[in-house]
Amino acid sequence: MTQEEIKNIFNLLVSMPSETEVVEFKEAKNSYDFNKLGKYFSALSNEANLKGLDCAWLVFGVEDKSHGIVGSNYRPIRKDLDSLKGEIANKTTNRISFIEIYELNFPEGRVVLFQIPSAPKGIPIAYDGHYYARDGEELVALNIHKQETIRNQSNSVDWSAVIIPDADIDSLDKKAIEQARINYKAKFQDKAAEVDSWDDIKFLNVAKITIKGKITRTAILLLGKDESEHYLSPAEAKIRWVLKDANNNERDYAIESCPLLLAVDKIYAKIRNLKYRYIKEGTLFPEEVDTYEPYTIREALNNCIAHQDYTKSGRINVIEFDDKLVFSNYGSFIPGSVDKVIMDDAPEENYRNKFLANAMFNLKMVDTAGGGIKRMFNFQRDRFFPMPDYDFSDNKVKVQIVGKILNLDYARVLARNKELVLQEIMMLDKVQKNIKLDSADEKYLRTKKLIEGRKPNYFLSINAAQKTQQKAEYTKNKAFDKKYYLDLIIGFLKQHGSATRDEFDKLLFNKLPDWMNDSQRKNKVTNLIAELRMAQIIDNSGTTNKPKWVLIKP
Repeated sequence: MTQEEIKNIFNLLVSMPSETEVVEFKEAKNSYDFNKLGKYFSALSNEANLKGLDCAWLVFGVEDKSHGIVGSNYRPIRKDLDSLKGEIANKTTNRISFIEIYELNFPEGRVVLFQIPSAPKGIPIAYDGHYYARDGEELVALNIHKQETIRNQSNSVDWSAVIIPDADIDSLDKKAIEQARINYKAKFQDKAAEVDSWDDIKFLNVAKITIKGKITRTAILLLGKDESEHYLSPAEAKIRWVLKDANNNERDYAIESCPLLLAVDKIYAKIRNLKYRYIKEGTLFPEEVDTYEPYTIREALNNCIAHQDYTKSGRINVIEFDDKLVFSNYGSFIPGSVDKVIMDDAPEENYRNKFLANAMFNLKMVDTAGGGIKRMFNFQRDRFFPMPDYDFSDNKVKVQIVGKILNLDYARVLARNKELVLQEIMMLDKVQKNIKLDSADEKYLRTKKLIEGRKPNYFLSINAAQKTQQKAEYTKNKAFDKKYYLDLIIGFLKQHGSATRDEFDKLLFNKLPDWMNDSQRKNKVTNLIAELRMAQIIDNSGTTNKPKWVLIKP
């Protein structure tokens, strides 16, 4: 929006007689509590959904009662203001963040306007795991009634359960129906003999793929002939596999369509699941495993089929690199966060395509009992491989599966610390990938004495180092006491009489922790010199540009 358009919106907001559930004014003259900002984001987003609006507004630099401009110096540097989008996304459902952040400058001062998106249909927005709302002008917890009102929005129409009047049993692929019978009997072994006596119509009804003999979109997706895909238009029932080289160049590709029940095996056969070898600690013999656990590939791919938002008319993608697979489908991640799925270890209450998910469960394609994703994480853990990475940006769900050990140190931690629970491993996995830890994770790992170092440069603590026989590694990362460095400087000056800054750098750089970069080492040396100068132990006998440090009392 242009500055003029934003001014018009601002004038409209301040002309309201009082704050509403979708508009909030704060003075925020110099700063504002980040967590409170996140809570307002959740509350305003949820209220905008309930009122059928596209967005809500949070305004800094305005008095909440009189709506007079008081000016705000909140994050005055634009780069810092923009970084707030990612900071909020790290704490919200599906990484939803501000649509945009605008600045207006008036004679009375600067005003900052945060444009907050309405919560998507069926998905209330949480901040840091909690749902918020407004009660008049008060910030409160999102009550059960409002939660259910939002959640029930997704239950109004199940795209996958819609019946296609023009389709019939001949629209389905015979081989796919045969495979469906095999899968159903494997899932429900007590019914195996009975299934053989059913005709196709009865089988499809009982397996909940058709409804009273009528062909559903689910039936076409899973069992339809290739030429039957047009019944789903404008939706696409396609899976695209792409093979890329180390330079991200496309080397090969394949596109599979209906029936997706059979397409999964065709895509699986394309993936090069080679053997991965590594030496296990304590032996000279190599361990040999598949690069990817077959269950993990099928679970990730079938989840894409089950949870794809087919109204977006997009394809499911499987991108294969030399050492990783990336699966993606359109649509938000309805559970909200992977951590929630892992920790709750329970079935999800809401599904985008409930009819499709149930049918895939009956055909042994997905695990709707809530354990599929957790099993994927545990298979990676058993290999000492990195945890799956989820990305919910751009209204897509992307999951990345790495097929190798990234960091041997962390592999040793997993091998030697069998008592670590999955949540702890997921936290340590962030450390090995240099992913920012939130304050709760950092505090937990420090309490458990699993990490040390300064934010964001963490490393294994002495506790973990002793268990993994990485004491030398720990010593390289652990700083000596400050007195050690100060004594080195004083000792050097006593021996040589004087020193330049370059000589101090050469003296200390290789003795500072490995986690420090050159800039951090320079700052550390600068601080040490400053401390000795302020204590009147050393002085500069040279110039500002070319200092020459000497002891005041040799």
